Amino acid sequence: MGPLIELRDWLSGRGLEVVLIVLGSVLLARFVAWVGSRITDRIDSQSTGGDVLVRSEAAKHRHSLTQVLTWAAIVLIYSIAVFFVLDRLGVPVTGLVAPATVLGVGLGFGAQRIVGDVLAGFFIITERQYGFGDVVSITVTGAGEPATGTVEDVTLRVTRMRSSNGEVITVPNGAIAKVVNLSRDWARAVVDVPIPTSVDVNRVNEILREVGREAFRDPGLRPLLLDPPSVMGVESLDLEQVNVRMVARTLPGKQFEVGRDLRARVVLAFRDQGLNVPPPTAVDTPVVEGDLAREGER
Repeated sequence: MGPLIELRDWLSGRGLEVVLIVLGSVLLARFVAWVGSRITDRIDSQSTGGDVLVRSEAAKHRHSLTQVLTWAAIVLIYSIAVFFVLDRLGVPVTGLVAPATVLGVGLGFGAQRIVGDVLAGFFIITERQYGFGDVVSITVTGAGEPATGTVEDVTLRVTRMRSSNGEVITVPNGAIAKVVNLSRDWARAVVDVPIPTSVDVNRVNEILREVGREAFRDPGLRPLLLDPPSVMGVESLDLEQVNVRMVARTLPGKQFEVGRDLRARVVLAFRDQGLNVPPPTAVDTPVVEGDLAREGER
């Protein structure tokens, strides 16, 4: 009966405290996660207006920072709970300092990649290289082609994004060699129009300027443009044709949509003016080409 009495006394004393600590830490961690999700949802609703691609840079940073702080707070809560539980179980916490130091050094050598990922993620967030909702192209060390997509989650260890095909791509932050942010502040749609060398370039420039003015007056396209599209002039020259470049500054992430619309308008304008463009020089090459069009199709 002695051991049973001692077990009952322990359960009613320190055992109950252990249960309450574990239960309290779980509830507190879930509350922190709930508060973090509410904050991020409110940031998204105030900054996007229903469009996940168009976000202010401050909102992107606040979203990523809130996620990281939520994760850090949950880890801190569970760490403190572990120490309190060990103390209630009678384990000398001070005696674990030396073994924990040795274990930390061992983990540091064995988990260098994880430490590198965390440090890289810290600088990505603090330097505002990109954030939730950005369209980015990430070159990963050792990989062939860069990974392109919309950022859905940024933590201290990984960056998670979704490609145009709906695929979810997870990249360790420490493996990132280069990042191209396609939606920082504003973007640019570039359309290269090939024309025969026999066509008057000044006439083509005037047609393209009129296309830009009409596009800027279009109520459906105007909200996506920051200013009227401009004609840069002849971009390249060869024996049979020249390429005339047209550019337009757009809202972040909208350069592909604007580029497709401008190319369609250019084709119609050329047809109305009776102008012919050179035939495609390669299979499946569009009549009116754009640098960002090929990037968007990939």
